[in-house]
Amino acid sequence: MTEHNCTERQSSGYGLIREYVKTLGGSPGVYRMLDARNRVLYVGKARDLQARVSAYTRPTGHSPRIERMIRETASMMFLTTRTETEALLLEQNLIKQLKPRYNVLLRDDKSFPNILVTMDHAFPQIRKHRGAKKEKGSYYGPFASAGAVNRTLNQLQKIFLLRNCTDSTFEGRTRPCLLHQIKRCSAPCVGRISETDYSALVKDAERFLQGKTTGIQAQMAEEMREASGKLEFERAAAIRDRIRALTQVQGVQGINPRSVPEADVIALHMDGGEACVQVFFIRANQNWGNRDYFPRLGGTESASEALQAFIGQFYANKPPPRQLILSDEIEDADLMEDALSGKAGRRVRISVPKRGEKHELVAGALRNARESLARKMAETATQARLLTGIADAFGLDGPPNRIEVYDNSHIQGTNAVGGMIVAGRDGLLKSDYRKFNIKDSALSPGDDFGMMREVLSRRFRRLLKEDPDRESSSWPDLLLIDGGAGQVSAAHGTMAELGVSDIPMIGVAKGVNRNAGREEFHRTGARPMALRHNDPVLYFIQRLRDEAHRFAIGAHRQVRSRAVGATPLDEVPGVGAARKRALLQHFGSAKAVSQADLADLKAVDGISSNLAETIYAFFH
Repeated sequence: MTEHNCTERQSSGYGLIREYVKTLGGSPGVYRMLDARNRVLYVGKARDLQARVSAYTRPTGHSPRIERMIRETASMMFLTTRTETEALLLEQNLIKQLKPRYNVLLRDDKSFPNILVTMDHAFPQIRKHRGAKKEKGSYYGPFASAGAVNRTLNQLQKIFLLRNCTDSTFEGRTRPCLLHQIKRCSAPCVGRISETDYSALVKDAERFLQGKTTGIQAQMAEEMREASGKLEFERAAAIRDRIRALTQVQGVQGINPRSVPEADVIALHMDGGEACVQVFFIRANQNWGNRDYFPRLGGTESASEALQAFIGQFYANKPPPRQLILSDEIEDADLMEDALSGKAGRRVRISVPKRGEKHELVAGALRNARESLARKMAETATQARLLTGIADAFGLDGPPNRIEVYDNSHIQGTNAVGGMIVAGRDGLLKSDYRKFNIKDSALSPGDDFGMMREVLSRRFRRLLKEDPDRESSSWPDLLLIDGGAGQVSAAHGTMAELGVSDIPMIGVAKGVNRNAGREEFHRTGARPMALRHNDPVLYFIQRLRDEAHRFAIGAHRQVRSRAVGATPLDEVPGVGAARKRALLQHFGSAKAVSQADLADLKAVDGISSNLAETIYAFFH
């Protein structure tokens, strides 16, 4: 790759772009358009950079969005590549990294959960897994959501009776757990099933996850007949219940395409400058759930352009399936196929079916996309009215685009945590939530004012460092503080010290008898006020406060649970979770480890002589 960065330009817009065109060749690559402050406006790729960028020099034929982008362009950057496929991949990576204002942007890009069947134990465990596939075992997925995985695991437990407990729990059992009593586990932990029979159940579960359900059902039916013939009626009834559970799974999945063993069905619906992309995950001829996405549009993109941008970003950090079934054609289907095939290490096909079972799949996904977008637009309209109501109630200059709500949680000052939630025009922005472990040791236990000062100081010092000109959308338009006049005064003083006292701030106090509906609102320099008990704005603020409270309490509980499980072994260099577990199992307690002599430490499995000396030296 070759990069050209030309920013020493006096002109802007069409004239500037003409100057750049003179320096370009006909090789493939990626171009970036930047404004006067070097913020990236747009990232694009080209088979021929000179020809593509030349299109921006024509004064007519552009949409209003592109015209505005050209006028704002003050410099450009270019990166040449060997192939157009390489340019496509680089373009999508840059879009995800830089988030340009004029590109289609996928906003929700969480990882997907899988089902993991472990392979490092005589009695394998089956459980949900999210993240890097580092553990030894077989992975099945992706599933659209944790709920889809949990439903499948629930049914798999009924059908195949596999354990989901951890290895340490498994080793410590002396009698069957509740799952065995409700017929969801075969209790291998206490020898209620042999290793051979359990392995057969594991193989059947994996065959099910691979879509081979017909053979499993026939095999179970034969086992039930054999048990009945031998007058083993209790065993026959248990197998019958498993067959019913398997039939129920097949029924509730709804979509079980016969001709599509593995595919993502992707449908796009656009309306009023908004878009929804619905993705159905088909694996092993089964529906493994669906999820909707609402990519950010510039307002004038075609369906082809929006769908291609979504696909490029969606699979930037995910393995693609063998087939993508789309609702609309995309501009560079062959190029996208090559890029995805190279990423997957096998052939990936893209199709837009017009008839048959695949077309029915797309029609179902498109119907879901249309209904999801309608709900989203209705929710957005309601949210806009509530934000306008807040502005009217508290005399703000306009409806806030970003509200940050702060709360603290602790027990008599211990394990103190501050929580921040964010709300805006699209509702709660959970990816922007933040927690703050209170670090100031000089604070008195239970000093809520001091905790709030620390949280706000850390939050806005970082904002000032990252975006001193307040150009990004990370700056709030309104702060909601859980507390009364004292809390607001402390928060206002902190903000004034940082030089950002111009952000409106409202304290939400419980009011008379601490009853919901009688909240008092406190602002600096103004008398406390209240809203009508049936005012929708009051309910909206209550929901925001309760969400901040829930988030702060959850963060506090996590910190507290870690503190409860902490031992002096956590501070010993070289002792991780596995060695800590080995030491505790060998000696029984951290105190016993601290009192052990060197020879006893060396006798622990997994503890080398050097590490034993390190542990001994730490405690002595």
